[in-house]
Amino acid sequence: MMKKTLFLALAALIIAPAAVADEGMWIPMLLNRNEAAMQKAGMHISASDIYDVNQASLKDAVVLFGSGCSGEFVSPEGLLLTNHHCGYSYIVSHSTVEHDYLTHGFWAMDRSQELPCPGLTATRLVRMEEVTAEVLDGVEPSMSESDRQTVVDNNIKAVSERLTQGTHYRCVIKPFYYGNQYFAYINEVFTDVRLVGTPPSNIGKFGGDTDNWMWPRHTGDFSVFRVYAGKDNKPAEYSKDNQPYHPLRHLEISLKGVDEGDFTFVFGYPGTTRRYVTHDAVNLAANVENPIRIAMRDIRLRNYKAAQELSPALRLRYATPVANIANGWKKWQGETLGINRLHGVEQKRSQEAAFRRWAAGKPEYRNVLGQLESLYKRLRPVAERRVWFSEAILASDLMQRAQLLHNLYMAGNDTDRLLKAGGAIDRSNARLFDEDSIWQAHLKVDRAIFVETFIAAWRAGQAPYMDKKHKSEADVRKTLNRVFDRSILNNPDRFAAFMDQYDGENKADRKTISKDPAFELLSVARSYALGRYNGAEDQNALYNRMTDSINLLMRTYVKGMMEMYPDSNFFPDANLTLRVAYGHVEGFRPRDAVRYTHYSTLDGIIEKENPDIYDYVVEPRLKELWRSRDYGPFANELGEMPVAFIATNHTTGGNSGSPVLDADGRLIGINFDRCWEGTMSDLLFDPAYCRNISLDVRYCLFIIDRFAGASHLINEMTLVR
Repeated sequence: MMKKTLFLALAALIIAPAAVADEGMWIPMLLNRNEAAMQKAGMHISASDIYDVNQASLKDAVVLFGSGCSGEFVSPEGLLLTNHHCGYSYIVSHSTVEHDYLTHGFWAMDRSQELPCPGLTATRLVRMEEVTAEVLDGVEPSMSESDRQTVVDNNIKAVSERLTQGTHYRCVIKPFYYGNQYFAYINEVFTDVRLVGTPPSNIGKFGGDTDNWMWPRHTGDFSVFRVYAGKDNKPAEYSKDNQPYHPLRHLEISLKGVDEGDFTFVFGYPGTTRRYVTHDAVNLAANVENPIRIAMRDIRLRNYKAAQELSPALRLRYATPVANIANGWKKWQGETLGINRLHGVEQKRSQEAAFRRWAAGKPEYRNVLGQLESLYKRLRPVAERRVWFSEAILASDLMQRAQLLHNLYMAGNDTDRLLKAGGAIDRSNARLFDEDSIWQAHLKVDRAIFVETFIAAWRAGQAPYMDKKHKSEADVRKTLNRVFDRSILNNPDRFAAFMDQYDGENKADRKTISKDPAFELLSVARSYALGRYNGAEDQNALYNRMTDSINLLMRTYVKGMMEMYPDSNFFPDANLTLRVAYGHVEGFRPRDAVRYTHYSTLDGIIEKENPDIYDYVVEPRLKELWRSRDYGPFANELGEMPVAFIATNHTTGGNSGSPVLDADGRLIGINFDRCWEGTMSDLLFDPAYCRNISLDVRYCLFIIDRFAGASHLINEMTLVR
């Protein structure tokens, strides 16, 4: 009987698509629907304390940092915390071999030393409102997806203009539940954001790629910025006359720490989830796309990391690309393992079988899954080509720069497009064409990546255009090396001279581009993966038509599931809009006979120390503080210095830098990662394995105060003991 009950419970869990346990990313404006559940789980505050448009609330302390992270105000003077990896590219941009802030850290000891970060923004949500009726005005059920989107786009433009007329605000309107619902986000965008402090890399990135996505974690993943505004406290372009922004609300910081079972919630900007997709989408990710991505990034990482060992200049040169490449590379490995462990494809099939039974007598829904299966069968080879193109063909800097050259060529005499393409090339030049010794070293690295990834695509049958004149792999390699040697893109002087006089209307200039061997190779590769090749249908148009049709059908499928389970609370997929996820501090069992506790400490950093491995070097000052146990008020009740903790909050990319708050809405941590075993949570959520990893805010304060001696920053904050 017990076994039967357990089986039925598991079956219900597998079949029901609504949120389970601590799963879910909830819309702040509608949080009153979750208020009772959150308070039952341990929350002491109300939904209006989190989101309110009539008075300051916690949402006024949370920002979208840049274009893909989150951050939080922690002082009335615009001081902002986010992750080290979110500020990484800006830290690198301010670093040189002589002033290597990435390696050694940086702390502004007064505001005159804070460093401007051109291009960096901090976006605060002013309010949100539902605009479904206005956005869908004029949409008819019989419309094609492209015609529907045209109507929707026009309506969105009109609604956005209405909502921001006469203000300095900006409006973003996003679809939810595949376009069954639309919400407008009216934002205030700050463009003067300055770097205030960052720990050295051996703290902010301790453990490197080896520890990335893993638990236990010992990374001090934080950086400190400040948002500036004009004298009216409104957004303003950078000026020395700007003043620190005074937020409507900044977060109080709790020094109490966390215990297992404590209620927590994450308030930030999760990027993308696909919770409601069918088994075909899960199978495509786990068994087609992810293996290609992992293998191709393996090649790039191996070559970049070998070069980084050669000199400090090369370590800085490849710091940002290595960080960006490695993040997805490791995440996709964990995602695939998690999907296979959960039998994710079979889970989805079970959900779909239940839906088919329910929909059998309902004309609107009965054929939707069959149509989706047919579309995914056609989509698979097209999607596979695209992944090979993006991860293999475009893996090298040579091919990425050839892509920029392609954009320049396609611009013709269109002034706006020419300026945009030329600007992108100029930025690429600034990044690559530095001192000659670095350039020569880079050429060796890029040649290896170019040849290896292209050969991998050819072996997989994804570069058939190479077969026309080549009988063997040796022939293909010979051609690739010849392309690399002869392209103008690999000759800085020639290319710079060419760009100085380039005229989009000059036939000779356009011929120089079209006859460049790298451009020619990219063109035929693009034709195969994204365009017409040997008379085949335009692959990009085909891909867009199929994905449009899939989105149209998914809109119907999700609507049907919500009707099928009317008592379930469905959360919308993440789409880089402000959300709340809640759960509890909790360890987990990753495998047999192993249980992870819910927090890590500075003792673990010392245990991992290895002076021979860059990622595990411990800063001497940090080691000194550990020896003397000089933790100040930031130690826990056992006298340990906590570093990080895990909880069951549902997070994804974009949640990096999000505040992790306690039952009273006080800051206890900064979210920065997920446990590797649960990285399939964008597609499938398993409450036994899905854990978000957060920096304990006490470690952040300890580093600022005791390690860096930047106590003036602590003095700005509101600490609650």
